[in-house]
Amino acid sequence: MAQARERIDRFIPSEAHAAAGEGAMIVDSRCAEDRTQEGVIPGALHIPLSVLPWRCDPDSEYADGRLADLDLQLIVICNDGYSSSLAALVLRDLGFRRAGDVVGGYRAWVSVGLPVEAESGEP
Repeated sequence: MAQARERIDRFIPSEAHAAAGEGAMIVDSRCAEDRTQEGVIPGALHIPLSVLPWRCDPDSEYADGRLADLDLQLIVICNDGYSSSLAALVLRDLGFRRAGDVVGGYRAWVSVGLPVEAESGEP
């Protein structure tokens, strides 16, 4: 884990919130059950860990067009800030030079009072 974290950008929740306000994309990798029970970050893009690599890989036929730019700053958030570190490393290996994660994850985000909302369901 320490080696992975040395290769990515790490943000405390307030820094991630500020970065999102400046154009960074927060990628919520939590499962649907957690999102339903605990809420979501407004504007965050939900991409489960199980599909993250091919949704973010610009060369994949299943890529999400919102993530086609390798210069985009992607900030992955999970529940507690562990799996997001490894996910951000995968994004780095795909060529996203500005990939990182949120220290403490979604629960740290909530604990400092940053905006959340109830999940509205996905298309």
